[in-house]
Amino acid sequence: MDMAMRKTMAAVAACALAGVMAVAAMLAGCATQTQESAGNEELQAQGGSVELQIFAANSLSKALDEVQALYTEAHPDVTFADTQYKASGELVEMLKAGSSADIFISASGAKMDDAAAAGLVDEASRFDMFTNDLVMVTGENNAAIPEGLTLEQAVSGDYTICVGDESVPAGNYACQALASAGAYSDASGKGGAFEGAIADKVVLDTSVGNVCKHAESGDVDIAFVYSSDVYRFGGVKVLSTVPAETHKDIVYPAALTADDANAQAAQAFLDWAANDPAALAVWQKWGFELA
Repeated sequence: MDMAMRKTMAAVAACALAGVMAVAAMLAGCATQTQESAGNEELQAQGGSVELQIFAANSLSKALDEVQALYTEAHPDVTFADTQYKASGELVEMLKAGSSADIFISASGAKMDDAAAAGLVDEASRFDMFTNDLVMVTGENNAAIPEGLTLEQAVSGDYTICVGDESVPAGNYACQALASAGAYSDASGKGGAFEGAIADKVVLDTSVGNVCKHAESGDVDIAFVYSSDVYRFGGVKVLSTVPAETHKDIVYPAALTADDANAQAAQAFLDWAANDPAALAVWQKWGFELA
C-alpha cells in the first residue's frame, strides 16, 4: 500500500471516529439535559404552594397549632388545612372511611398499629415523636383531696373518677393502671369492667378535654389525663403522677399517610417539628417531651 492510500484511509478513520464522538457527546448532552429537567421539575414541585392536612390526637391541639404557625412563617409556601384534632381511634376510623390526610400523629402506638394494619400509613416513615405522663388531677380549688394521692387510695371507693373511653388512648392507659391496682378486669386497658370499690364510681368520656372538665367542674373527684393536658386546659391541679410501671409507655408515633401526594413537604415538616429549636420550645411549653 503506497503512502497516499495510507493517508487517505487514516483521514477516513479520523473522520469516522470524530463522528462517533460527536454522536456520543450529543447523546450524553441529551441525557444530562433530561436529568436536569427532571431535577428542575422535582424542585419546582417541592417549591410550589402546598397545603398539608394533619390528623392529630386531641392532646396536641394547642401546641401543634403554634408549631404549624411557626412553620408557615418560616416557609410561606406551606400552609395547613383545618387540622383534625380527635381521639386517635376516631381519626383511624376517619382514615378508614376515606378521609384524606398527609400526616397522622397518634397518642397511642396501638392506634398507629391499627392504621398500619389497614394500609393507611407509610410504615417506613413512622417514628415515635413524643412521650407523655399519666397524672391524676382534681379541680384547682378542691382542697379535700390530698396531694400525693396514690393509685391505691384513688381506687379505695372514697372518690369518683373520670377516664376516657376506649377510643381515647389516655383512657386505655388509665385502665391499665387501674387494672394494676385490681380495679379493672383487663390488663390491656380495653374491653374490661371496673371492679371493686370503684365499680359504680367511674364516668367515661370521649376526649381528654371532656375528662379534664369533669374534674374542673367538680362532677368527679379525680380524672386521669396526660400531664400536657394540665397545660392545655387549666382549671385542674395535679395530685400525683401515675407510676409508669402500671401502664404501657406513653408515646405519640407520627407517620405519613399511605400514597401521600405531598409526601416530601409532609416529611420536611415532621423533620423540622422534631428538630428545630423554635418548635422544641413550643412542645416543651405545652408539656411534651421529644421521644
